[in-house]
Amino acid sequence: MKPLALATIAVMALVQPSRSAADDHQFKLLVLAIPNKYHYEYIPVARDSLEHLAKLHAFELTWTNKTEAFDGDLRQYAAVMFLNTPGEELNPAQRAKFEAYMRGGGNAIVVHRAAITPPGNWPWYEKLVGRSFVIHPMLQTGVVTVADKGFPATFGLPSRWIWSDEFYVTNNPYRVTINPVLNVDETSYDPTKIWPGQVAKPMGRDHPVAWYHRYEHGRVFVTTLGHNVEMYRDQHYLDHLLGGIYWTATGLGQEH
Repeated sequence: MKPLALATIAVMALVQPSRSAADDHQFKLLVLAIPNKYHYEYIPVARDSLEHLAKLHAFELTWTNKTEAFDGDLRQYAAVMFLNTPGEELNPAQRAKFEAYMRGGGNAIVVHRAAITPPGNWPWYEKLVGRSFVIHPMLQTGVVTVADKGFPATFGLPSRWIWSDEFYVTNNPYRVTINPVLNVDETSYDPTKIWPGQVAKPMGRDHPVAWYHRYEHGRVFVTTLGHNVEMYRDQHYLDHLLGGIYWTATGLGQEH
């Protein structure tokens, strides 16, 4: 090849945008995971598992334990995940930015401890979650049942799933309408088994442990499952979590 032709090719390579790994990402997910008294051992395992899912399913993952991530432009993220980290960790300015993000079409994923927030601390966030935490009995093995087999967070699960977790008791003070994804069968464990000095009462047949709904102009997926570190190695649980991420970030995959 002549020197002139080689020079021309070299110049074209400089002016044409190069293809990067980011070009292959379908969407970008922000995960906020701050260690707390009862939830810290899970972090390295959960991070490793979620990073593996991101590589396997071609999405970009930003992992942080700093709320300063909410000071930046949240619009770059298809969804924000609060992983065992409730919204109360955000300062007033960060809360305002997150509210604006949701009103602008942003989306949120709430996992386990992130659903627990002090009543009245941030009512907007309580409404985003869709249910308010009351109490939970001791961690026990029970039967989780699929309430919506057409929702992606149930695709990898059996219709009756033996699972051990803290089955949160919740109420609905703001009268938010949710769409249950998973329920727990209270006849399969003791919903009153709790520590001395505390009282736990059953919720009855209507006991959702995962759900979705629309809030502001965005999608919200909530799972109250995911208490201990080993769960973030469990394939069923990771399938459940991935289905929630996929739907929340894209709005796709739901059977109608």
